[in-house]
Amino acid sequence: MSDRGRQDRRVRAVIDAVQPAVDGGRFAVKRVTGEALEVEAHCFADGHDVLRAKLAWRNEDAAEWQEVEMRPLGNDVWRAQFTPTQIGRYCYTVAAWVDAFATWRHDFARREDPADQAVAVLAGAYLAEEASARATGADAQQLKDWAKRLRAAKKAEDIVAAALDEALAQVASRHPDRSLEARWETEMPLVVERERARYSTWYELFPRSTATEPGRHGTFKDVEKRLPYVAELGFDVLYLPPIHPVGHERRKGKNNAVAAAKEDVGSPWAIGAKEGGHKSILPELGTPEDFRHLVKAAAKHGLEIALDIAFQCAPDHPYVKEHPGWFRKRPDGSVQYAENPPKKYQDIYPFDFECADWKALWQELKSVFDFWIGEGVKIFRVDNPHTKAFPFWEWVIAEIKHAHPDAIFLAEAFTRPKVMHRLAKLGYTQSYTYFAWRNTKQELTEYFTELSKGPGRDYFRPNVWPNTPDILTEVLQVGGRPAFMQRLALAATLAASYGIYGPAYELMEHQPREPGSEEYLNSEKYEVRYWDLERADSLRAYIAAFNRIRRENPALHEDTSLRFFPTDNEQLLAYGKQTPDGTNQIICVVNLSPHHTHGGWVELDLGLLGIEPDRPYQMHDLLSGARYMWTGPRNFVQIDPQRSPAHVFRVRRRLHREQDFDYFL
Repeated sequence: MSDRGRQDRRVRAVIDAVQPAVDGGRFAVKRVTGEALEVEAHCFADGHDVLRAKLAWRNEDAAEWQEVEMRPLGNDVWRAQFTPTQIGRYCYTVAAWVDAFATWRHDFARREDPADQAVAVLAGAYLAEEASARATGADAQQLKDWAKRLRAAKKAEDIVAAALDEALAQVASRHPDRSLEARWETEMPLVVERERARYSTWYELFPRSTATEPGRHGTFKDVEKRLPYVAELGFDVLYLPPIHPVGHERRKGKNNAVAAAKEDVGSPWAIGAKEGGHKSILPELGTPEDFRHLVKAAAKHGLEIALDIAFQCAPDHPYVKEHPGWFRKRPDGSVQYAENPPKKYQDIYPFDFECADWKALWQELKSVFDFWIGEGVKIFRVDNPHTKAFPFWEWVIAEIKHAHPDAIFLAEAFTRPKVMHRLAKLGYTQSYTYFAWRNTKQELTEYFTELSKGPGRDYFRPNVWPNTPDILTEVLQVGGRPAFMQRLALAATLAASYGIYGPAYELMEHQPREPGSEEYLNSEKYEVRYWDLERADSLRAYIAAFNRIRRENPALHEDTSLRFFPTDNEQLLAYGKQTPDGTNQIICVVNLSPHHTHGGWVELDLGLLGIEPDRPYQMHDLLSGARYMWTGPRNFVQIDPQRSPAHVFRVRRRLHREQDFDYFL
């Protein structure tokens, strides 16, 4: 409760829990505009008096609180919700108090003795007069008149009618005595972001590999030519790996060779050379004006450009010479390059976030975000944030979002769960996940139930990727075309945000550098590649179909409604999502084996779907267009992965029948 509540011993209301809360209010709950925040609180008091509770909220910059009445659910649990309509930071809390007027009216309704009622009505008159003093205008006058009416009533029926006047009771309820209210001691933080923070569809490509003919380094102008293709696939975020000058010193060769040939282009993540650093552009890609033109052209295609921010330097980055104190030194005085034994990254120097000049370092790194925001970029995929200081991220993201609340940060942190969750708490909008390594029915069910229903659901937004330039999983190496289709189907429907690294994905790149490795053979990280987008076996149509289904079905725009359904075959995974009002319901059944046809019985929760057990309903496969009539919870499904490893059904309930035509919702 509040300081006032602790000081005044007469406060009787108790609030001993408010949810949702992230670490007791230390970190913010996350929502997007138009998404309701439902709050529950445990509120009670001694005795049998009537308690009232209100949920209060305000924008961080607003002085006045807005309130909504909470309703009791039983067992001293109260609930209310509000829907923020603007992005920004908010706070919310709960107030509760023993309501003398509501208690009087509740008790009066139970009195049966006329003599008892005649005495009790005078207490009501006194409370009405007190309420009139707190009210203004018409309400004040109505309450004064009511007090007079209560005192003047003599007949039993007049006393009861006056005391239990519902309209006047509503007037009195608007002006309660809250002088002894309890208030939750923490103003709980809430971050409200734009819709793309919750629902987004990412496509990654290397700009230098976008040339339309082999043997040429791609440019931003080539990327512009690629925009219609990416838009046709149905993506809304085009993510570019680092576009900065690539270091020459200790440059890596093809396939991560330690010694580079003269013609090798190096890794884009080895940032910085004599041409510039994190605020500069690799000259081979084009000019700053070319980049600004690309950002504008992308917007015309419904695409936002996302940039990779990698806070690390090549040995010849200007920072290394200008600010040697920003880097750790080895015993021999040389700068310490990045290591993750046994892996060595001789072409990368990490920053020392604990250095003596840390304030200047932090400000300079913040200015990198500021610079690219100035160039029209509002989405950032941050490379390996778990290897940088947590306090830095909490500070820099808060600073950026205070000035640009529409900025989005994706954490590329494939690390320990608690570290990933800490980054999300510190302000990251979205987070990479372990999806790439979850393959079995049990693994997928447990992991996505955790993501959608676990403690992180209020702050950890998953963005799932079946592949990245660093991750070529075994299932994609050996599963052939069905495996690529299956993993795409899962990613696109299990999570509201997903992405692919293309064109490697739609062209089914699957050769590892060596057996047991998840590195690609001839990886784009170290060389320019040419991609034939017109190949007949491309998955572009399949990917476009899923992204169209995602756009057209709002049930797939969020994760909290995800539910898994039983099947009698371990190779069949069944799950569904639906909108809060139930008007859009999607059921997916996926064959987890890329090699064999599997069939089995799927058991739906008809109560959850709002379907009567004895009424037929239509399952419309949005991929094939086929329509099936199902009845009851158990129905049989058979899936050939060579054709399509998934059904994506929209549930359509019969509204009525006219002659030979059925009408479905």
